[in-house]
Amino acid sequence: MTATTADAPPPGVRLPKRRGVELCLLVGAVLISVYGYVDVGLTREGQVPADAVRYGAGLGALALAAHLAVRLCAPYADPLLLPIAVLLNGLGLVLIYRLDLETPLDRAAPAQLIWSTLGVALFIACVVLLRDHRILQRYAYLSVAAALVLMIAPILFPAVNGARIWIRLGGLSFQPGEFAKMLLAVFFAAYLAANREALACTGRRFWKLQLPTGRVLGPIVAIWLISVAVLVLERDLGTSLLFFGLFVIMLYVATGRTGWIAVGLLLAASGAFVVGSLEPHVHERVEDWLHPFASIEAGQGPEQLAQSLFAFAEGEMLGTGLGAGHSVLIGFATKSDFILATAGEELGLVGLTAIFLLYALLVARGYRAGLLLRDPFGRLLAVGFASILALQVFVIAGGVMGLIPLTGMAMPFLAQGGSSVVTNWIIVALLVRVSDSARRPEPEPVAIGIVAPVGERVR
Repeated sequence: MTATTADAPPPGVRLPKRRGVELCLLVGAVLISVYGYVDVGLTREGQVPADAVRYGAGLGALALAAHLAVRLCAPYADPLLLPIAVLLNGLGLVLIYRLDLETPLDRAAPAQLIWSTLGVALFIACVVLLRDHRILQRYAYLSVAAALVLMIAPILFPAVNGARIWIRLGGLSFQPGEFAKMLLAVFFAAYLAANREALACTGRRFWKLQLPTGRVLGPIVAIWLISVAVLVLERDLGTSLLFFGLFVIMLYVATGRTGWIAVGLLLAASGAFVVGSLEPHVHERVEDWLHPFASIEAGQGPEQLAQSLFAFAEGEMLGTGLGAGHSVLIGFATKSDFILATAGEELGLVGLTAIFLLYALLVARGYRAGLLLRDPFGRLLAVGFASILALQVFVIAGGVMGLIPLTGMAMPFLAQGGSSVVTNWIIVALLVRVSDSARRPEPEPVAIGIVAPVGERVR
């Protein structure tokens, strides 16, 4: 008589690898990006840019290198993750190049291309070297220690545009908070996976919410409060909101208690009211949000938010065409915070909707990878990284469209910013690794011999 081991999972359904589908989608992503680059040149200068072939070859080489890394080291990964990232990054380079034509003394596209190359290189390194995402669980406390150090460091440097979120060393500058968000996601996933039963089933019941004991919930709440306090001191409300949303989402996923969403919304509203009332920099942004046309009524001309709303209105349904807009009037943040306004004006509502659908699909595939996983850490890790992307898009898009106050964050892959594009490529790499584990067929159960009881007939 034979039987399988008690803890061996049943064999998984063998899913197709779909690497050919990924390659075809990558070709389409590169061609769309090159078309946009050529379109900008034809609109602005009446001719195809001289380096269009070089741009297409460079972007294609990066996409091919990333594809080969996935094909060899993560063959069962989701085939949509990499093409979406390549397309968004390519569109971002096109938009930044288009804005560079308006600011010849401040060219950002060459530097952004270098940072994108570094991001793809780190993507390849993560896919090749990190063969099992569960290894990250061992470094939970090291991750949170490094995250806190990265968040504290900018306090020692001068403020830029009212916020202390930059570290500048010579001609090099980067935002440590971009890397800290990934490290905190790893810590939250590891801690919540290890204590999910205690968080969900122990403690006192308050209204419809099961409150865990302080011994279990205390450490993670303390880490979150420290991180948010540091970010408030740095006047970086956008990243504070991102960390808070990440904390609440992962806590809800770990416990399955919907009450945490209500508590999170209540705390977020209370915190936003207090900080918005007492912090002058944040209060000014709230006033600009509530009265975006106040400067026009005062005869001082439109401010950034008003210019952004005008750009969206000018785009209407189909847009003015790449290179034919005037979003550069927004000012100094047109290539970073407000780059979505350029997309809205020149691509219109149709193009903007397509971009949002790309982000939605990227996030959805990250969530799907988490749902397919059996280990709690991997599930929370996938949900955490996908939620980071979702929260960033919501916070930035809401700010430039006047739905919420501006927060000063970078649109993933689209906006100018080396730290942002590098960390987003690492996030996609980790989602690729997680999705490969989720889709990979499980090994056949090992058969072991079991002696049948005396007198029992084996059938």
